[in-house]
Amino acid sequence: MRRAAWLLGAAGVSVTVAVAAQAAALSPAQRQMREIYQELVETNTTDSVGSCTVAVTKMAKRLKAAGYRDADLRIVVPPGGPAKGNLVARLKGDGSAKPLLLLAHVDVVEAKREDWTRDPFKLVEEDGMFYARGASDDKAMAAAFVANMIRYKKEKPALKRDLVMALTCDEEKVPSKFDGVEYLLKHHRPLIDAELALNEGGGGMLDKDGKPVRHGIQAGEKVYQSFQLEVTNPGGHSSAPYRDNAIYHLADGLSRLGQFAFPFKLSDVTRAYYERMSTIEKGQVGADMKAILSDPPDAAALERLYAVSPGHNSTVRTTCVATKVDAGHADNALPQRARATVNCRILPGEPIDEVQATLQRVLADDQIKISRIGDGVTSPMPPLTPSLMKAVEEISDAMWPGVPVIPTMSTGGTDGRFLNNAGIWTYGVSGMFHGPEGSGAHGLNEHIRVKSLYDGQEYLYRLAKRLATE
Repeated sequence: MRRAAWLLGAAGVSVTVAVAAQAAALSPAQRQMREIYQELVETNTTDSVGSCTVAVTKMAKRLKAAGYRDADLRIVVPPGGPAKGNLVARLKGDGSAKPLLLLAHVDVVEAKREDWTRDPFKLVEEDGMFYARGASDDKAMAAAFVANMIRYKKEKPALKRDLVMALTCDEEKVPSKFDGVEYLLKHHRPLIDAELALNEGGGGMLDKDGKPVRHGIQAGEKVYQSFQLEVTNPGGHSSAPYRDNAIYHLADGLSRLGQFAFPFKLSDVTRAYYERMSTIEKGQVGADMKAILSDPPDAAALERLYAVSPGHNSTVRTTCVATKVDAGHADNALPQRARATVNCRILPGEPIDEVQATLQRVLADDQIKISRIGDGVTSPMPPLTPSLMKAVEEISDAMWPGVPVIPTMSTGGTDGRFLNNAGIWTYGVSGMFHGPEGSGAHGLNEHIRVKSLYDGQEYLYRLAKRLATE
């Protein structure tokens, strides 16, 4: 027992020494970043039991300790949502250019402790990774922006633009009446009004050996719109069934939808993505990327890319997929009602009304009633201006020489849809790289590489400073 206790004690000492050694290797800016990051990820901000208000209040306290005045900080809590607070912080420039907005959301999706290998609300550094809910999405960027705002305050750069940081809530909840960006635009737009914004949605890719392959800048995203499909029927006793069955109507319609593909379309951004990626990817994948750029696109090449990743299919067309089904009311009764939810991700520029009309045509059954679930936010794709791209690419090349910057369109969704719709051009770019394993965002054991976190902090520091001073 004594030997076992001694071994356990020795192991504990070894871990403590290792952690201390890692901390000593960090720069002052990185140490500060780690403290902020840990405080954020260990503050529960789930919709069920967490509080964004608590999290942003902690961040405001740090900014105030760094010299920001009360007039520079604003915590906005929407009526009826006491836990849905948002923080806006401002570092003033000379006003010769419109502000630059640094946007990150602090809310996270739910995480059950019994499903995770580690406690999702404790920051764990292990084997070169940080693990926690929100470790990547999106508390990495939020912490980097807070740390960098403190750094700018100390350095006092000659800013032409105000630097405005917004830490917002309820990005992960769709639909939400408390989405921070939507609320701020409607009720406090002057607080976050800007010419352009840096947001989540971009990032870099590493190969299996940890070597940077590409760095992405996200410009534009698909429109999130769900529809309810419903068939109603008088029903009756299951012992004497009619052929006219609500479930069969719905099932046949969904089967036809499952076989349908919306038209192939490339935008300037997605065309640029495949043009550049075709020079990076090798073998059949690279050849297929070139082949879909032809007019008409090579259908066989697109099918092969779809087999590599369904993300390719989502990039080039609107998609609508059944996600929920609910039908019937008793085992011994004919169904009086059958419902399904179909979630669509619509290419920018395609009207929602046209997508709904296409669904009606493809379902090919007048008994299937289609209605919208919420109202999707349509927004334009922001321009990849030469001045922005020059800054993004030059800083990227300085940190990762020879690694190309690739324009991307998000097939998911961010709060950038509200900003772009409001005329504040929003770009996803972070300098944070993930390996082929991904980040586990929204899933189990979410993580980010330790080096990637600190690299991203430095990249965002340089990029925001350049955009605000030139």
